[in-house]
Amino acid sequence: MLDEIVPFLEAPLLKDGQTDSYTQPEISSESANVMEHCIRSIDRSLVVGSHGLPLMGSGDWNDGMNFVGREGKGESVWVGWFLLKTLADFVPLLSGRNEGDREQKYLRHIEDLKTALEENAWDGNWFRRAYFDDGTPLGSAENDECKIDSIAQAWSVISGGGNLHQASRAMSSVDEYLVRRGDGIVLLFTPAFDDGVLNPGYIKGYIPGVRENGGQYTHGAIWTILAHAMLGDGDKVGELFALLNPINHAGTRAGLHKYKVEPYVTAGDVYSEPKHIGRGGWTWYTGSAGWLYRAALESMLGFHLKGDKLTISPCIPRNWRDFEINYRRGETTYRIRVENPACVCHGVTEVRLDGELLPSGEIPLVEDKQSHEVLVVLSES
Repeated sequence: MLDEIVPFLEAPLLKDGQTDSYTQPEISSESANVMEHCIRSIDRSLVVGSHGLPLMGSGDWNDGMNFVGREGKGESVWVGWFLLKTLADFVPLLSGRNEGDREQKYLRHIEDLKTALEENAWDGNWFRRAYFDDGTPLGSAENDECKIDSIAQAWSVISGGGNLHQASRAMSSVDEYLVRRGDGIVLLFTPAFDDGVLNPGYIKGYIPGVRENGGQYTHGAIWTILAHAMLGDGDKVGELFALLNPINHAGTRAGLHKYKVEPYVTAGDVYSEPKHIGRGGWTWYTGSAGWLYRAALESMLGFHLKGDKLTISPCIPRNWRDFEINYRRGETTYRIRVENPACVCHGVTEVRLDGELLPSGEIPLVEDKQSHEVLVVLSES
């Protein structure tokens, strides 16, 4: 796939002072393989600001924060984590392509990012979210609004590059400040933007507690599940999944009338605004729905498929004694049973395929139109 030739897209560059542009890009006459497309995108992201962090421009994942780096100096902590993960996953693809210098360049940038994030993004109990063009931090205890943002904390774990002590402490802060169990929501950040001195962009135009502005933005909230799974906290994984599971918002008549949207699809956001706490926003929102499915199947049940190999590495509540997955591959069926006799959250100690022990834990997949039995046992190692 990396050698497939595809064209680029062309559109006018933003002018000075212009934060965005709504236009129809044109197909360029220039083409290159997918690898070259990837390299150009990555290389463009390697420019850093005064804190050694990637530039934020007129928005990162949260495009509503379009004023944070509009002068070209603001920096994004979240992009730092995301880029770190991207580089770490991309470097192995360079092997065998006569890209030794680029490989070393990316590896050095990974280490530089780790240092900058540990030294310049840490706020004392959690990671900051960004820096404005003038160096003012965002997502800091010193702010009056948006003191703590969840995605900077979750990705310190998901990236695999965060200092473990800091990342664990950051996720504890998410639990303390952003998980509202009584309301059944996980906030994107708090407090919401309202009448404070910071002007991050059009996100401030939303009513406080609605959508990205301090409500539950489900896409980001789900990343907290992935982070806790990577930390091995299955009890927290189960608890947060139950909070985000749309069906649980309509378990009672009162809950249904509060939620007001379909309980059988994932809502893109859930309000925390006092008069409408727990009310669902955009439904049929495939981005967050896809992430919630991945959180359940991969992070909780531990189903990881790579080529013709399958591994099962669950992170579940310790009171789950067992569960089953039926996986069909073509006309072949794998009936997977996971047993948890020791009541642990994670830790696979035995994997058997049709009764045969698999020392590597990897389940080889074949398409023989047969039915196969897989047993996975969890226990303390």
